[in-house]
Amino acid sequence: MVPLEKLELIRQRFQFLEAKMNDGLAGEDIARLAKEYSELRPVIEQIEEYLRVLSDIEEAHAMLDDADMRALAEEELPLLRARLPEIEKDLQIALLPKDAADARPAILEIRPGTGGEEAALFAGDLLRMYQRYAETSGWNFEIIEEQQTELGGIKEVVAHVKGEGVFARLKYESGVHRVQRVPETESGGRIHTSAATVAVLPEAEDVDIHLDPNDLRIDTMRSSGAGGQHVNTTDSAVRITHLPTGLVVTSSEKSQHRNREIAMQVLKTRLFDMERQRADQERSAERKSQVGSGDRSERIRTYNFPQGRMSDHRINLTLYKLDQVMQGDLDEMIDALIADAQASLLAELNG
Repeated sequence: MVPLEKLELIRQRFQFLEAKMNDGLAGEDIARLAKEYSELRPVIEQIEEYLRVLSDIEEAHAMLDDADMRALAEEELPLLRARLPEIEKDLQIALLPKDAADARPAILEIRPGTGGEEAALFAGDLLRMYQRYAETSGWNFEIIEEQQTELGGIKEVVAHVKGEGVFARLKYESGVHRVQRVPETESGGRIHTSAATVAVLPEAEDVDIHLDPNDLRIDTMRSSGAGGQHVNTTDSAVRITHLPTGLVVTSSEKSQHRNREIAMQVLKTRLFDMERQRADQERSAERKSQVGSGDRSERIRTYNFPQGRMSDHRINLTLYKLDQVMQGDLDEMIDALIADAQASLLAELNG
Protein backbone atom coordinates (compact mmCIF):
# COMPACT_ATOMS: atom_id res chain seq x y z
CA MET A 1 0.00 0.00 0.00
CA VAL A 2 1.03 3.65 -0.44
CA PRO A 3 3.39 4.80 2.36
CA LEU A 4 1.73 7.16 4.85
CA GLU A 5 4.62 9.62 4.35
CA LYS A 6 3.65 10.03 0.68
CA LEU A 7 0.00 10.60 1.62
CA GLU A 8 1.06 13.25 4.10
CA LEU A 9 3.12 15.04 1.41
CA ILE A 10 0.07 15.10 -0.88
CA ARG A 11 -2.06 16.55 1.94
CA GLN A 12 0.55 19.22 2.59
CA ARG A 13 0.60 20.14 -1.12
CA PHE A 14 -3.20 20.44 -1.11
CA GLN A 15 -3.11 22.69 1.97
CA PHE A 16 -0.43 24.84 0.33
CA LEU A 17 -2.57 25.24 -2.82
CA GLU A 18 -5.62 26.09 -0.71
CA ALA A 19 -3.70 28.80 1.15
CA LYS A 20 -2.27 30.24 -2.09
CA MET A 21 -5.72 30.44 -3.66
CA ASN A 22 -7.16 32.10 -0.58
CA ASP A 23 -4.43 34.74 -0.96
CA GLY A 24 -6.08 35.67 -4.27
CA LEU A 25 -3.16 35.47 -6.71
CA ALA A 26 -3.78 36.95 -10.14
CA GLY A 27 -2.99 35.95 -13.70
CA GLU A 28 -1.89 32.62 -15.15
CA ASP A 29 -0.51 31.44 -11.82
CA ILE A 30 -3.94 31.25 -10.21
CA ALA A 31 -5.34 29.32 -13.19
CA ARG A 32 -2.51 26.76 -12.97
CA LEU A 33 -2.90 26.40 -9.20
CA ALA A 34 -6.69 26.14 -9.47
CA LYS A 35 -6.33 23.32 -12.01
CA GLU A 36 -3.94 21.39 -9.75
CA TYR A 37 -6.20 22.05 -6.75
CA SER A 38 -9.30 20.68 -8.51
CA GLU A 39 -7.35 17.60 -9.68
CA LEU A 40 -6.08 16.93 -6.16
CA ARG A 41 -9.43 17.37 -4.39
CA PRO A 42 -10.84 13.86 -5.22
CA VAL A 43 -7.45 12.35 -4.28
CA ILE A 44 -7.56 14.13 -0.90
CA GLU A 45 -11.10 12.84 -0.28
CA GLN A 46 -9.87 9.26 -0.84
CA ILE A 47 -6.83 9.82 1.40
CA GLU A 48 -9.03 11.20 4.21
CA GLU A 49 -11.41 8.25 3.93
CA TYR A 50 -8.51 5.77 4.03
CA LEU A 51 -6.89 7.45 7.06
CA ARG A 52 -10.28 7.59 8.81
CA VAL A 53 -10.75 3.82 8.45
CA LEU A 54 -7.17 3.17 9.66
CA SER A 55 -7.85 5.37 12.68
CA ASP A 56 -11.15 3.58 13.39
CA ILE A 57 -9.36 0.20 13.27
CA GLU A 58 -6.71 1.49 15.68
CA GLU A 59 -9.38 2.77 18.10
CA ALA A 60 -11.30 -0.50 17.91
CA HIS A 61 -8.10 -2.41 18.70
CA ALA A 62 -7.54 -0.22 21.77
CA MET A 63 -11.13 -0.86 22.88
CA LEU A 64 -10.43 -4.61 23.07
CA ASP A 65 -8.55 -3.96 26.33
CA ASP A 66 -11.62 -2.30 27.86
CA ALA A 67 -14.03 -4.89 29.29
CA ASP A 68 -17.02 -2.57 28.81
CA MET A 69 -16.17 -1.82 25.17
CA ARG A 70 -14.77 -5.20 24.06
CA ALA A 71 -18.08 -6.54 22.65
CA LEU A 72 -18.55 -3.38 20.52
CA ALA A 73 -14.95 -3.55 19.30
CA GLU A 74 -15.29 -7.22 18.35
CA GLU A 75 -18.37 -6.33 16.33
CA GLU A 76 -16.81 -3.33 14.57
CA LEU A 77 -13.35 -4.72 13.74
CA PRO A 78 -14.42 -7.33 11.13
CA LEU A 79 -16.59 -4.72 9.37
CA LEU A 80 -13.77 -2.19 9.26
CA ARG A 81 -11.23 -4.77 8.07
CA ALA A 82 -13.64 -5.88 5.34
CA ARG A 83 -13.94 -2.27 4.10
CA LEU A 84 -10.20 -1.64 4.04
CA PRO A 85 -9.22 -3.50 0.79
CA GLU A 86 -11.90 -1.67 -1.23
CA ILE A 87 -10.86 1.72 0.17
CA GLU A 88 -7.18 0.90 -0.51
CA LYS A 89 -8.05 0.06 -4.12
CA ASP A 90 -10.05 3.30 -4.56
CA LEU A 91 -7.09 5.23 -3.16
CA GLN A 92 -4.64 3.48 -5.50
CA ILE A 93 -6.87 4.34 -8.47
CA ALA A 94 -7.07 7.98 -7.35
CA LEU A 95 -3.25 8.07 -7.15
CA LEU A 96 -2.68 6.54 -10.59
CA PRO A 97 -0.67 8.77 -12.94
CA LYS A 98 -3.05 10.87 -15.00
CA ASP A 99 -2.90 11.37 -18.76
CA ALA A 100 -2.17 15.09 -19.00
CA ALA A 101 -4.49 15.29 -22.01
CA ASP A 102 -7.55 13.83 -20.24
CA ALA A 103 -9.11 17.19 -19.42
CA ARG A 104 -8.69 18.54 -22.96
CA PRO A 105 -11.27 18.97 -25.71
CA ALA A 106 -10.92 16.51 -28.60
CA ILE A 107 -10.89 16.37 -32.37
CA LEU A 108 -13.02 13.43 -33.52
CA GLU A 109 -12.43 12.06 -37.03
CA ILE A 110 -14.54 9.36 -38.72
CA ARG A 111 -13.80 7.78 -42.10
CA PRO A 112 -15.38 4.78 -43.86
CA GLY A 113 -13.18 1.70 -44.27
CA THR A 114 -13.90 -1.44 -46.28
CA GLY A 115 -17.46 -1.83 -47.49
CA GLY A 116 -18.15 0.91 -50.02
CA GLU A 117 -21.39 2.87 -49.62
CA GLU A 118 -22.50 0.75 -46.66
CA ALA A 119 -19.30 1.72 -44.81
CA ALA A 120 -20.04 5.38 -45.54
CA LEU A 121 -23.59 5.00 -44.19
CA PHE A 122 -22.22 3.31 -41.05
CA ALA A 123 -19.72 6.19 -40.61
CA GLY A 124 -22.77 8.49 -40.62
CA ASP A 125 -24.44 6.32 -37.96
CA LEU A 126 -21.32 6.56 -35.78
CA LEU A 127 -21.30 10.35 -36.20
CA ARG A 128 -24.92 10.57 -34.96
CA MET A 129 -24.10 8.18 -32.08
CA TYR A 130 -21.29 10.45 -30.87
CA GLN A 131 -23.40 13.58 -31.39
CA ARG A 132 -26.11 12.13 -29.12
CA TYR A 133 -23.55 11.01 -26.55
CA ALA A 134 -22.04 14.51 -26.50
CA GLU A 135 -25.52 15.99 -26.06
CA THR A 136 -26.38 13.76 -23.07
CA SER A 137 -22.92 14.49 -21.57
CA GLY A 138 -23.51 18.24 -21.81
CA TRP A 139 -20.67 18.72 -24.31
CA ASN A 140 -20.48 21.03 -27.30
CA PHE A 141 -20.20 19.12 -30.61
CA GLU A 142 -19.22 21.17 -33.67
CA ILE A 143 -18.71 19.63 -37.12
CA ILE A 144 -15.82 21.48 -38.75
CA GLU A 145 -15.39 19.43 -41.93
CA GLU A 146 -17.85 17.00 -43.54
CA GLN A 147 -17.99 15.30 -46.93
CA GLN A 148 -21.12 13.31 -47.71
CA THR A 149 -21.91 10.68 -50.32
CA GLU A 150 -24.94 10.93 -52.61
CA LEU A 151 -26.87 8.46 -50.43
CA GLY A 152 -26.25 10.44 -47.25
CA GLY A 153 -23.21 8.51 -46.02
CA ILE A 154 -19.99 10.07 -44.82
CA LYS A 155 -16.76 10.17 -46.82
CA GLU A 156 -15.02 12.00 -43.99
CA VAL A 157 -16.06 14.04 -40.97
CA VAL A 158 -14.01 16.04 -38.48
CA ALA A 159 -15.68 17.38 -35.34
CA HIS A 160 -14.55 19.49 -32.40
CA VAL A 161 -15.87 18.24 -29.03
CA LYS A 162 -15.60 20.52 -26.00
CA GLY A 163 -16.67 19.94 -22.40
CA GLU A 164 -15.61 18.39 -19.11
CA GLY A 165 -13.49 15.22 -19.40
CA VAL A 166 -14.03 14.88 -23.17
CA PHE A 167 -10.75 13.22 -24.12
CA ALA A 168 -10.69 11.11 -20.92
CA ARG A 169 -13.89 9.36 -22.03
CA LEU A 170 -13.69 9.47 -25.83
CA LYS A 171 -10.06 8.33 -26.21
CA TYR A 172 -11.11 4.67 -26.02
CA GLU A 173 -13.09 5.09 -29.26
CA SER A 174 -10.01 5.25 -31.50
CA GLY A 175 -9.75 2.25 -33.82
CA VAL A 176 -11.69 0.24 -36.39
CA HIS A 177 -15.43 -0.18 -35.76
CA ARG A 178 -16.96 -3.11 -37.65
CA VAL A 179 -20.65 -3.44 -38.54
CA GLN A 180 -22.60 -6.55 -39.54
CA ARG A 181 -26.06 -5.91 -41.01
CA VAL A 182 -28.22 -6.07 -44.12
CA PRO A 183 -27.39 -2.86 -46.00
CA GLU A 184 -30.17 -0.55 -47.17
CA THR A 185 -28.52 -0.78 -50.59
CA GLU A 186 -28.76 -4.61 -50.62
CA SER A 187 -31.86 -6.08 -52.27
CA GLY A 188 -31.03 -9.74 -51.52
CA GLY A 189 -31.24 -9.38 -47.74
CA ARG A 190 -27.71 -10.74 -47.13
CA ILE A 191 -25.71 -9.66 -44.10
CA HIS A 192 -22.65 -7.61 -45.05
CA THR A 193 -19.62 -6.74 -42.97
CA SER A 194 -18.08 -3.29 -43.37
CA ALA A 195 -16.05 -0.93 -41.22
CA ALA A 196 -15.30 2.67 -40.32
CA THR A 197 -12.25 4.14 -38.63
CA VAL A 198 -12.53 6.52 -35.67
CA ALA A 199 -9.67 8.69 -34.42
CA VAL A 200 -9.96 10.76 -31.23
CA LEU A 201 -7.13 13.26 -30.74
CA PRO A 202 -6.58 15.54 -27.73
CA GLU A 203 -6.74 19.15 -28.86
CA ALA A 204 -3.32 20.75 -29.05
CA GLU A 205 -2.55 23.92 -27.14
CA ASP A 206 -0.30 26.64 -28.52
CA VAL A 207 2.53 25.63 -26.18
CA ASP A 208 2.48 22.02 -27.48
CA ILE A 209 3.35 22.59 -31.12
CA HIS A 210 5.35 25.35 -32.80
CA LEU A 211 4.65 25.65 -36.53
CA ASP A 212 7.32 27.16 -38.75
CA PRO A 213 5.52 29.19 -41.49
CA ASN A 214 8.16 27.89 -43.95
CA ASP A 215 6.88 24.35 -43.33
CA LEU A 216 3.37 25.23 -44.46
CA ARG A 217 1.72 25.52 -47.87
CA ILE A 218 -1.63 27.28 -47.62
CA ASP A 219 -4.04 27.11 -50.57
CA THR A 220 -7.44 28.75 -50.87
CA MET A 221 -10.06 26.96 -52.93
CA ARG A 222 -13.60 27.54 -54.07
CA SER A 223 -16.08 26.13 -51.55
CA SER A 224 -18.36 23.48 -53.01
CA GLY A 225 -21.86 24.46 -51.90
CA ALA A 226 -25.33 23.59 -53.14
CA GLY A 227 -25.98 24.32 -56.83
CA GLY A 228 -28.24 27.03 -58.26
CA GLN A 229 -27.99 30.77 -58.64
CA HIS A 230 -26.90 31.31 -55.02
CA VAL A 231 -23.89 28.98 -55.25
CA ASN A 232 -20.96 30.21 -53.16
CA THR A 233 -18.30 31.28 -55.65
CA THR A 234 -15.87 32.93 -53.24
CA ASP A 235 -12.48 31.36 -52.58
CA SER A 236 -13.18 30.60 -48.93
CA ALA A 237 -12.10 26.98 -48.40
CA VAL A 238 -8.59 26.58 -47.00
CA ARG A 239 -6.17 23.67 -47.40
CA ILE A 240 -2.98 23.58 -45.34
CA THR A 241 -0.17 21.14 -46.17
CA HIS A 242 2.51 20.47 -43.56
CA LEU A 243 5.49 19.85 -45.81
CA PRO A 244 7.77 17.89 -43.39
CA THR A 245 5.09 15.26 -42.64
CA GLY A 246 2.84 15.53 -45.70
CA LEU A 247 -0.24 16.05 -43.48
CA VAL A 248 -3.06 17.82 -45.32
CA VAL A 249 -5.94 19.58 -43.55
CA THR A 250 -8.91 21.31 -45.19
CA SER A 251 -11.73 23.44 -43.84
CA SER A 252 -14.62 24.85 -45.86
CA GLU A 253 -16.75 27.07 -43.62
CA LYS A 254 -18.13 30.27 -45.14
CA SER A 255 -15.45 32.50 -43.58
CA GLN A 256 -11.93 32.16 -44.99
CA HIS A 257 -10.43 33.60 -41.81
CA ARG A 258 -12.35 31.05 -39.71
CA ASN A 259 -11.25 28.27 -42.08
CA ARG A 260 -7.59 29.13 -41.64
CA GLU A 261 -8.07 29.13 -37.86
CA ILE A 262 -9.87 25.75 -37.88
CA ALA A 263 -7.39 24.11 -40.26
CA MET A 264 -4.43 25.35 -38.18
CA GLN A 265 -6.02 23.94 -35.00
CA VAL A 266 -6.68 20.54 -36.59
CA LEU A 267 -3.13 20.42 -38.02
CA LYS A 268 -1.60 21.23 -34.61
CA THR A 269 -3.80 18.56 -33.01
CA ARG A 270 -2.71 15.89 -35.52
CA LEU A 271 0.96 16.79 -35.07
CA PHE A 272 0.52 16.75 -31.28
CA ASP A 273 -1.10 13.31 -31.56
CA MET A 274 1.83 12.03 -33.66
CA GLU A 275 4.21 13.30 -30.98
CA ARG A 276 2.19 11.59 -28.21
CA GLN A 277 2.10 8.31 -30.16
CA ARG A 278 5.89 8.46 -30.69
CA ALA A 279 6.49 9.14 -26.98
CA ASP A 280 4.15 6.27 -26.02
CA GLN A 281 6.03 3.87 -28.30
CA GLU A 282 9.36 4.93 -26.85
CA ARG A 283 8.07 4.41 -23.29
CA SER A 284 6.72 0.98 -24.07
CA ALA A 285 7.81 -0.72 -27.28
CA GLU A 286 5.50 -3.63 -26.49
CA ARG A 287 2.34 -2.25 -24.91
CA LYS A 288 0.76 -4.61 -22.41
CA SER A 289 -2.76 -3.36 -23.12
CA GLN A 290 -4.28 -2.03 -26.32
CA VAL A 291 -7.08 -0.24 -24.44
CA GLY A 292 -6.69 3.46 -25.04
CA SER A 293 -3.58 3.01 -27.15
CA GLY A 294 -5.25 4.89 -29.99
CA ASP A 295 -4.04 2.39 -32.57
CA ARG A 296 -6.15 3.36 -35.58
CA SER A 297 -5.57 0.01 -37.36
CA GLU A 298 -6.86 -2.12 -34.50
CA ARG A 299 -10.36 -3.62 -34.76
CA ILE A 300 -11.87 -2.63 -31.44
CA ARG A 301 -15.60 -3.25 -31.71
CA THR A 302 -18.32 -5.07 -33.66
CA TYR A 303 -21.90 -3.82 -34.04
CA ASN A 304 -24.11 -6.79 -35.00
CA PHE A 305 -27.56 -5.49 -35.99
CA PRO A 306 -29.36 -8.85 -36.61
CA GLN A 307 -28.46 -9.96 -33.07
CA GLY A 308 -28.84 -6.49 -31.50
CA ARG A 309 -25.42 -6.67 -29.86
CA MET A 310 -22.24 -4.67 -29.58
CA SER A 311 -18.99 -6.41 -28.60
CA ASP A 312 -15.79 -4.66 -27.52
CA HIS A 313 -12.94 -7.03 -28.40
CA ARG A 314 -10.36 -5.40 -26.09
CA ILE A 315 -12.22 -6.28 -22.89
CA ASN A 316 -14.47 -9.11 -24.16
CA LEU A 317 -17.60 -7.19 -23.21
CA THR A 318 -20.85 -7.77 -25.12
CA LEU A 319 -23.98 -5.68 -24.61
CA TYR A 320 -27.34 -6.71 -26.05
CA LYS A 321 -28.66 -3.15 -26.31
CA LEU A 322 -27.51 -2.02 -29.72
CA ASP A 323 -30.49 0.30 -30.29
CA GLN A 324 -29.71 2.27 -27.13
CA VAL A 325 -25.98 2.32 -27.97
CA MET A 326 -26.64 3.78 -31.43
CA GLN A 327 -28.79 6.42 -29.68
CA GLY A 328 -25.70 7.50 -27.74
CA ASP A 329 -25.94 5.32 -24.62
CA LEU A 330 -22.19 4.68 -24.34
CA ASP A 331 -21.53 5.13 -20.62
CA GLU A 332 -21.65 1.43 -19.68
CA MET A 333 -19.11 0.54 -22.37
CA ILE A 334 -16.81 3.50 -21.64
CA ASP A 335 -16.96 2.93 -17.86
CA ALA A 336 -15.92 -0.71 -18.42
CA LEU A 337 -13.00 0.37 -20.64
CA ILE A 338 -11.83 2.91 -18.05
CA ALA A 339 -12.05 0.29 -15.27
CA ASP A 340 -10.02 -2.16 -17.38
CA ALA A 341 -7.37 0.47 -18.13
CA GLN A 342 -7.13 1.31 -14.41
CA ALA A 343 -6.82 -2.38 -13.49
CA SER A 344 -3.98 -2.77 -16.02
CA LEU A 345 -2.16 0.24 -14.60
CA LEU A 346 -2.59 -1.04 -11.04
CA ALA A 347 -1.23 -4.44 -12.07
CA GLU A 348 1.82 -2.77 -13.66
CA LEU A 349 2.48 -0.63 -10.59
CA ASN A 350 2.01 -3.48 -8.13
CA GLY A 351 3.61 -6.15 -10.30
